[in-house]
Amino acid sequence: MIDLRQLRHFIAVAEELHFHRAAKRLNMSQPPLTATVRRLEDEIGAELLERGNRIIRLTPAGKALLVHARLTVEQADLAVAAARDAAAGRVGTLRVSYVGSAMYGRLATTVRAFRRSFPNVRLELKEATTAAQVMALREGTSDVAVLVPPLPDAAGLNMIPFDEDCFAIALPAAHKLAGKADVTLSDVADEPFVMWPAAEGRGFHTQVVQLCAAEGFVPQVVQEAHQIHGVLALVAIEIGVSVVPASMTGFRAGEIVYRPLTIEGSSFTLFLCHRDEAPGTVGQNFLEIASR
Repeated sequence: MIDLRQLRHFIAVAEELHFHRAAKRLNMSQPPLTATVRRLEDEIGAELLERGNRIIRLTPAGKALLVHARLTVEQADLAVAAARDAAAGRVGTLRVSYVGSAMYGRLATTVRAFRRSFPNVRLELKEATTAAQVMALREGTSDVAVLVPPLPDAAGLNMIPFDEDCFAIALPAAHKLAGKADVTLSDVADEPFVMWPAAEGRGFHTQVVQLCAAEGFVPQVVQEAHQIHGVLALVAIEIGVSVVPASMTGFRAGEIVYRPLTIEGSSFTLFLCHRDEAPGTVGQNFLEIASR
């Protein structure tokens, strides 16, 4: 059977047309190189080289073999490189989901750094609520999630603290309180609220309701939206006010006024989450960059 070593040796001789130069190029002595080419000719059953006193030339069989030998060796090198890239997580697909506000914090920097370090990895990003992300992790349609606890069921999931954020009051730009420098929750106690469903973002929803309760009221929710961008879009068209992550304060800044909350309990932590089993080498590379 012909092996890659024989083909590599033949290519060197065929390109150099000189056994001594080919041996030097291969960092070996000439006699074993000559023997290798002889064995190759025996395997094929045809002469590959026309040998003279000092000059060798390729026979028609040698010319034909050279074309395909180069392709074979190149394909073998590509196969080895592909296997090494896959093992190192330099190729593949990574599916990352996230709550909307995450992309306005550390996640944006993490994604940028990951894409620069692993440009050949297909990165699929999807905004989703915490509940939807947990379901996707369990169904195997997401590899890594960025979400806000508590989770409805954290069994089998690994959670890593990732980013910090706090809340801010979001007001329509035309709201009577928009010109006030310091707006408190008690100032908006009687205002209509836009929120997200508790089942979709239990951590956000519960914390906002608790903050309002500490100020002595229950928010009057007149409209719900399933993602933070939807909530803010409703605030922008004056459906109501809301309490949102402060990291979003640049979103639709001409239509929405944001006033940060500085009271106790107004901060929260975003977590990276994946199934207990390792998320593969590609996922591990992402987690490593995220931890920097």
